[in-house]
Amino acid sequence: MKVGLEELEGMNQMQQEKELTENILKVLKEQASDSILVLEAALKLNKDLYVHTMRTLDFLAMEPGMVNGETESSTAGLKIKTEEMQCQVCYDLGAAYFQQGSTNSAVYENAREKFFRTKELIAEEVIKIFVEDNLTFSLPVQFRQSVLRELFQKAQQGNEALDEICFKVCACNTVRDILEGRTVSVPFNQLFLRPNKEKIDFLLEVCSRSINLEKASDSLKGNMAAFLKNVCLGLEDLQYVFMISSHELFITLLKDEERKLLVDQMRKRSPRVNLCIKPVTSFYDIPASASVNIGQLEHQLILSVDPWRIRQILIELHGMTSERQFWTVSNKWEVPSVYSGVILGIKDNLTRDLVYILMAKGLHCSTVKDFSHAKQLFAACLELVTEFSPKLRQVMLNEMLLLDIHTHEAGTGQSGERPPSDLISRVRGYLEMRLPDIPLRQVIAEECVAFMLNWRENEYLTLQVPALLLQSNPYVKVIHLGQLLAATCKELPGPKESRRTAKDLWEVIVQICSVSSQHKRGNDGRVSLIKQRESTLGIMYRSELLSFIKKLREPLVLTIILSLFVKLHNVREDIVNDITAEHISIWPSSIPNLQSVDFEAVAITVKELVRYALSINPNNHSWLVIQADIYFATNQYSAALHYYLQAGAVCSDFFNKAVPPDVYTDQVAILCQFLREIDYKTAFKSLQEQNSHDAMDSYYDYIWDVTILEYLTYLHHKRGETDKRQIAIKAIGQTELNASNPEEVLQLAAQRRKKKFLQAMAKLYF
Repeated sequence: MKVGLEELEGMNQMQQEKELTENILKVLKEQASDSILVLEAALKLNKDLYVHTMRTLDFLAMEPGMVNGETESSTAGLKIKTEEMQCQVCYDLGAAYFQQGSTNSAVYENAREKFFRTKELIAEEVIKIFVEDNLTFSLPVQFRQSVLRELFQKAQQGNEALDEICFKVCACNTVRDILEGRTVSVPFNQLFLRPNKEKIDFLLEVCSRSINLEKASDSLKGNMAAFLKNVCLGLEDLQYVFMISSHELFITLLKDEERKLLVDQMRKRSPRVNLCIKPVTSFYDIPASASVNIGQLEHQLILSVDPWRIRQILIELHGMTSERQFWTVSNKWEVPSVYSGVILGIKDNLTRDLVYILMAKGLHCSTVKDFSHAKQLFAACLELVTEFSPKLRQVMLNEMLLLDIHTHEAGTGQSGERPPSDLISRVRGYLEMRLPDIPLRQVIAEECVAFMLNWRENEYLTLQVPALLLQSNPYVKVIHLGQLLAATCKELPGPKESRRTAKDLWEVIVQICSVSSQHKRGNDGRVSLIKQRESTLGIMYRSELLSFIKKLREPLVLTIILSLFVKLHNVREDIVNDITAEHISIWPSSIPNLQSVDFEAVAITVKELVRYALSINPNNHSWLVIQADIYFATNQYSAALHYYLQAGAVCSDFFNKAVPPDVYTDQVAILCQFLREIDYKTAFKSLQEQNSHDAMDSYYDYIWDVTILEYLTYLHHKRGETDKRQIAIKAIGQTELNASNPEEVLQLAAQRRKKKFLQAMAKLYF
């Protein structure tokens, strides 16, 4: 009897497990399309992710003061690199598409693309890991060799696609070997029998990334220098030799004497090549013809970012020919037009080329955030122009100021460290500078004003800008805009009637967003009204205003700008749904000349600004509400729900606290149960949205308003969705929701469902 009971219990357990498995599979199947959409969206992410570990999860239970920042969502736990995540997601999508593709060739093609991308990412990951290991020496050499052997075997079996990855892995292993004092392997020599530009470029990249010149020992530097010399000696094509010899790493590692010795060795190896050794430090004078020599020196000129080296190359080039303008060698050397006229007016050809190239290379280095080289190039240019041109000297001082602003903002400024006082003083000096005939770039004025606003130097900016200067200097106008913003921030805590500056700022922005109109008579004699979109009545174009605003990151300033544009958007006569914003009450409620405002441009600007603001801080609840209101106003209820939920989550500790009343307004569609007076019209409208009801039945347990549940039974009956109708009926029948219950019981049921509903929806969206 006992055995029979045990068998029966075992069968029941198996049946339960089977039913549970079937239910899980059913749910997964229903959610498959949504899961695929989520994975496809994940491929668009371009930042590293962090996953909680047991250690950081333990921290979550500790007192907030003891955590010390280790549970911040942005840096907590295990770091998952973007490439690793994308590799896994591509494989998962490929597998999903492959399973679905038996009846659809297009889906099979998707699977093929995803699997190929997975293969590419795996190869990139392997190379990245091996290059990083060349600095740390953490991976066993045997393991690295076994990976290369496996790749070789697959390549020899006919998989030609692996040839490139074989060479790259072999190059990484070879550099690791030479750094540790081992000889170059036979496989590397075999793969390097037919060198090409791509192979040389990759080898030089691996060499550069595998040694930290500031920290490397003399032994490591010597090993790397010897390897590069041997590679040069093994090459027959002088073009490839030049690629290595002109590389910054080669020039840094080899002394003049070593270069001369290498020249002698190459002379012995190839007597047909005419080698001339000059006292100049330029290493490569190998080609016999002057034209080839000039071409190689020009190539060095393009590659070099060393000011002294650039000067030496130009001296050599000008010694060979006086007919060339070497500032035109590269079409990527760009100097702002306000400067080029002054620079190209320099009479001495060598000085003109040198100033132009130093500035162009410095600007490029600054653009790619190579601030150390940019500083060297600008300093050399400043020293040069100081000797003969006060005008260009001031230009270089201005550019070095901009560079120092960028350097601080990209460095310690990101962690909130205030800029040094001397930098603030230099910015003030620029804003107060009134030197005539000095070429000025608008971007410098914009960056200086944005810098002062971002570091809350509002007291300084509120100083009155003379009206005369506003008329005579277009770049002072951005200073005036900064003054109005700073003064509005300063006056904000005061009473409404004292906010005169807010009204001035409002009028400036309204003018910028207004358009001039012209009457034009057509061929038929009719007169039509033409609005000039790019013609502005204000102090600057709307595109210039946007460019300036996107340099700001101070929350209060951005909030003020957003609220102003939101208010301007709301004064439109045909607006149906207002957008809410913080501090919106400080702006006027009407515009005298409403027809002149380009409201289409205003709407576009609001969207651009809120997108930019959320890129600065995606957890600012007032900005999230603006984004949600925009989606709501354009009938995109699902997208609106996402942002309403996110806004509520960030200001309520993931709904463990009450959501502030100013976050959820009466226009929140799906959250209509939370209102004092439920907006059933909005609720029913949102429930009818196609993409909101597909899995809505899984949330019926969270709805406490019986009227909404009754509407759902009607909706499902109308659509013939019997199963979902039964779920809604079951939800209505819960005893907690009986209208005869005491008020406190109904309130408790509502509060419990409210918390669970918000948490469940938040987990779904983010």
